[in-house]
Amino acid sequence: MPSVAFQFGPALLLASLAAGACYSLLPNTANASMAGIASSNDSLTLESITPYTDSAALIDLPLEQLLEVAVVRTATRLPQPISDAPSAVVVLTAKEIREFGWRTLADALATLPGLYVTSDRNYSYLGARGFSRPGDYDSRFLLMIDGYRTNDSVYDQAAIGTEALLDLDLVDRIEYVPGPGAAVYGSNAFFGVINVITRQGRDLAGPQAAVALGSHGERKARFSYGWNDGEGRDLLISVTDANRRGQDLYYPEFDTPAQNGGVARRLDYDRSRNLFLKASAGDLTVSAAHSDRTKGVPTGSFGAVFNTPNQTVDTQSYINASYQKRLSDGVALGGQAYWGRYDYQGVGLYPGEPPTTNVDGDRALWWGGDLHATFTQLARQKIVVGMDVRRDARRDQYNFNINPYELYMDDKRTGDRRGIYFEDEIRLPAGFLLNLGARYDNDNVTGGHFNPRVALNYTLTPRTTAKLIYGTAYRAPNAYELYYSVPGESGQLPNPNLRAERIATRELVLDHAYAKTGRVTLSVFQYAVRDLISLTTDPDSGSLIYRNRDRVKTVGAELSVVHNFARGARLRASYAWQRAQDATTGDRLDNSPSQLVKVNLTTPVLREDIRLGSEMQCTSARLTANAATGGACIANLTLSSARLVPRAMVSLSLYNAFDKKYADPAGPAFVQEALQRQSRTLRAKLAYEF
Repeated sequence: MPSVAFQFGPALLLASLAAGACYSLLPNTANASMAGIASSNDSLTLESITPYTDSAALIDLPLEQLLEVAVVRTATRLPQPISDAPSAVVVLTAKEIREFGWRTLADALATLPGLYVTSDRNYSYLGARGFSRPGDYDSRFLLMIDGYRTNDSVYDQAAIGTEALLDLDLVDRIEYVPGPGAAVYGSNAFFGVINVITRQGRDLAGPQAAVALGSHGERKARFSYGWNDGEGRDLLISVTDANRRGQDLYYPEFDTPAQNGGVARRLDYDRSRNLFLKASAGDLTVSAAHSDRTKGVPTGSFGAVFNTPNQTVDTQSYINASYQKRLSDGVALGGQAYWGRYDYQGVGLYPGEPPTTNVDGDRALWWGGDLHATFTQLARQKIVVGMDVRRDARRDQYNFNINPYELYMDDKRTGDRRGIYFEDEIRLPAGFLLNLGARYDNDNVTGGHFNPRVALNYTLTPRTTAKLIYGTAYRAPNAYELYYSVPGESGQLPNPNLRAERIATRELVLDHAYAKTGRVTLSVFQYAVRDLISLTTDPDSGSLIYRNRDRVKTVGAELSVVHNFARGARLRASYAWQRAQDATTGDRLDNSPSQLVKVNLTTPVLREDIRLGSEMQCTSARLTANAATGGACIANLTLSSARLVPRAMVSLSLYNAFDKKYADPAGPAFVQEALQRQSRTLRAKLAYEF
């Protein structure tokens, strides 16, 4: 749907300065109990919001006021109403997580406009605006926890499934900023930025225990403790243990007597543990998390012997310290220091005489910091400038056979990233608002990258805003794409000469809040990707290799509505249309649905404190390598109550309620063209506050 409105670009940024910093954590969670008790802040208005406004006061507003004063920080690092943000920002709350029974971050993100999630029974992968390459990792999204960048230093993966760092019960809100965000955050902010904001100790105010039981041997237990002294000191600590036996799965591609008739038995298991700690004292906040997950792989991927033990183990940890100080009425200083680690190991049996157990893995370790300043002393202007550095101390990959031992790869790498950025929000006369941003990044592999973003907002009416947005982003190739090397015809070759991918996006957004009860948003976009990194086959050796080969162009539109009904029911619905094509051949992309329909409705049942959360997600047909998957509509239902049992939240969820058979396109590592998704499952949960 390109039009004249899209013909503008970075020329509007000639006066911009460049500087950069990673997001610095500011207090940003609500003081709401498990039952969803809201505080009263009737005096808060758009004009009273500053960079220092307590976000608890913002988030606790009644919904009618939130529709007018819905504030986010992720889009520009400045607190601003959604109507002012240079993007079609969407926010999900802890209340929605409870009422819809979402178990993972992937479940929550799958409900957002234009996003879709695929699964290969090992990891969950996120697609946006018609783009999700089968077999790619989630390296084109930046995933943050309280502003800490979680993408690792080997795969650059955003972990959104059961391998993720956080138990979703600890999430206060999720801010999703679609479109390129490199002008703020650098590499990986290609299709969008996701910031998961965690709860605080004051949200629990004591111990809380939760247990859940479900189909296919699902068992989960969590114990959390929260404390707040009312004088600026806060503590939250939580530990979670989850297990799932999984189900036996049938794959017709392996239906031979020697392969158990194509049935993988007791190989779909999933075991994980999570630990989270968050402590605040005055202007300082320290958080730490650790998770480890063992996942059985039942699909026979990467040439493994079918129906034999094959598993992956993911271990992640981080420590993040942030400091925010208001130096004067118009100046604030923010700083952050962090350390992160990610270890992966895949173990499986592979063909041979006799078959051999192979071990494949990586060790990733990084640390970094940032420093930035916010200036608000000018009457109509807010400015953020800063800088950040990151050291990728380990980007190691290895591969070897056991019994007999044979080493195929032992690659050790390091890396460095640096960035400076500048953000400027200028309130112009006649209802115009100009957001200018620019960032310069430099890394030791692909060199320097400059990425601008400009957004011109116009207030048509007090409740209606039009936004015209242009932005670019880049993604540096990850260590796996650059250096992974296993010999043989079915192996893989390294390509240390890969260039960074680049994207340019033009977007028009219309946002309208109506009657103090709802909001409707329309986004029309066009983007073009060049130097896309694709997995190809080397004609000489027959091995796989990553190359900068493809270009993509896409046009699309997203329409979303949020409505609050008089009797306590709430609706969130969206429709997305997109046409993603290979820019050279004009062919439609694999795993690219042309249409997405989402409906989420929560409503009281019998009485106000018993609520039914129902959701429907419809995806149109998608191409695979040689065929296509059919479209499907999936329904989920959750019945919950905060008062049915004293001091407890209870819920009963039915996922894929009508047991719809549907599949996702598979990547080049699979024999299957498509992989069946989860059948109908049931889950009961109890969370009790002592």
